[in-house]
Amino acid sequence: MPTNTDIVEQFRQLGLGARLLTEPAQLAVFGSDGLTAFNQRPLAVVMAESIDDVIAAVKTCHAAGVPFVARGSGTSLSGGSLPIADGVVIALNRMNRVLRVDPDTRTAVVEPGVINLKVSAAAAQHGLLYAPDPSSQSVCSIGGNLAFNSGGAHCLKHGMTSNHVLGVKVVLPDGELVELGGDHVGSVGPDWTGMFCGCEGLFGIAVEATLRLVPIPEAVCTSLAAYDSLESAGNAVARIVREGLLPVAMEIMDALAMEAAEASVKPGYPKCAALLIVELEGEQDVVVSDRAVLDQLLQESGALHVHSTVDPDERALIWKGRKSAFSAVGWLSPDYIVQDGVVPRTRLGEVLAEIDRMSEASGIRVANVFHAGDGNLHPLILFDGREPGATERAHDLAGKILRLCISLGGSITGEHGVGMEKREYLPLMFSAEDLEMMHRLRRAIDPAQLANRGKMLEVKP
Repeated sequence: MPTNTDIVEQFRQLGLGARLLTEPAQLAVFGSDGLTAFNQRPLAVVMAESIDDVIAAVKTCHAAGVPFVARGSGTSLSGGSLPIADGVVIALNRMNRVLRVDPDTRTAVVEPGVINLKVSAAAAQHGLLYAPDPSSQSVCSIGGNLAFNSGGAHCLKHGMTSNHVLGVKVVLPDGELVELGGDHVGSVGPDWTGMFCGCEGLFGIAVEATLRLVPIPEAVCTSLAAYDSLESAGNAVARIVREGLLPVAMEIMDALAMEAAEASVKPGYPKCAALLIVELEGEQDVVVSDRAVLDQLLQESGALHVHSTVDPDERALIWKGRKSAFSAVGWLSPDYIVQDGVVPRTRLGEVLAEIDRMSEASGIRVANVFHAGDGNLHPLILFDGREPGATERAHDLAGKILRLCISLGGSITGEHGVGMEKREYLPLMFSAEDLEMMHRLRRAIDPAQLANRGKMLEVKP
């Protein structure tokens, strides 16, 4: 069995030079991701600059039986890119090029370290954009988006990452380079690309992706509706969908989330118990027609105040407030846990009322901000880890919220993934037979269970 010293020496033989990090101070930077409750120092970090670098690193790990994890920007909120003890981190930040944009096929070919927002920036000159828009889109990488099948505020109409990835080049856990999918929608055969999206790194490392682009809409209108309760705002969402209107986005923020946003980026939200953000997009005539229907639905749903705008700067500030909510709660609390359970839209009002009750009963503040259109909750559980027992109480409340989502016919995650954080809840959603099938599939691709070992699925002999 090779020692850690032997393994590091094998990596030195790859000729990485200063791109092989082994010093404690260097490794500390990679000790955790967006979920800082977990921390683990890796054995080494490889700063990959090319597909060949990734292949060489993975083959070295495979030969030595060393687990590895790929990492982009490290924004995972489930511990998905947490290092593995005595394992290697393969950092993809330097593989950050948009290789080409083809306006005729409406596609972009990118490396995994490309920042989400930069894809749309590169496509804008052709009148195109990349639709998936996680709240962290200004910093999160495409490779991580693929691994967790990220969504975003506009996924209600446009779908998740998997709906916009046509093909992907993947380095499998043994170092083999394969191509899944292609460069067009009509691929023949099994949907291997779809299976790879959301695998949380268990099936290998994406080193290149072909993304589908969509036209920049002719017209966009964003509406704000103020409500006297979260339950009323949640019921309004169900009503809008029931009436057949399909906005591109529907988001809800409670008073606490709005307070955090105002302290941070000052979007000028109205003072209310709950705010519903609804965005329409499409051809000018369609948006004008849909806006009239939406205004009526919002008034009938009991909105205290409705404001709509087509001004780009005003709309940008509205979304800046919404997308800054996660980080902005740092103005209100030194620590927080964010969950992303999912419930059917028809149960939104019910689940929000119950979360409010649970928050009051536990004495722990919860800021609610979420993708209301697809029932994807993002309760921010605020606590001070310096207080005795506070961390444990916060995690207990987070678990109760996930169990509530399952009991209402929902899921433990919409886009943040299972990672380290939610593994214990998988048996509540899936039968033993289902879980065994997942393990069999994982072992068929990675018999040694080296790729992102311990995430999502427990290691099984």
